Amino acid sequence: QVQLVESGGGLVQAGGSLRLSCAASGNIVSINVMGWYRQAPGNQRELVASITSSITSSSRANYADSVKGRFTISRDNAKNTVSLQMNSLKAEDTAVYYCHANGILTTTYYSGKDYWGQGTQVTVSS
Repeated sequence: QVQLVESGGGLVQAGGSLRLSCAASGNIVSINVMGWYRQAPGNQRELVASITSSITSSSRANYADSVKGRFTISRDNAKNTVSLQMNSLKAEDTAVYYCHANGILTTTYYSGKDYWGQGTQVTVSS
């Protein structure tokens, strides 16, 4: 069964940096879209960044306006991992960050459902 596991969260001072990583496992052949969402207390879960890749189209990345120029998303298709480099962190970036994947082909089935990691806490102090 497909699983997503995040790592890299923690406490950092405003202006600092963190790098989040997510590894997908489960006899995976390919993944269409991988990305990161976040949810702060009292807020809805929101898209932070995503990156789409397929054998029939070029890869492309999308970012929330609030993180453009500060965050960079990348993925390694051979390892089925996705990372989020977060620079110039602000207090408003504090949230639980969730790894996300959709469109997963395994050795036995294709799934069009959304997969989520357990989440990792990012806290930015000011």
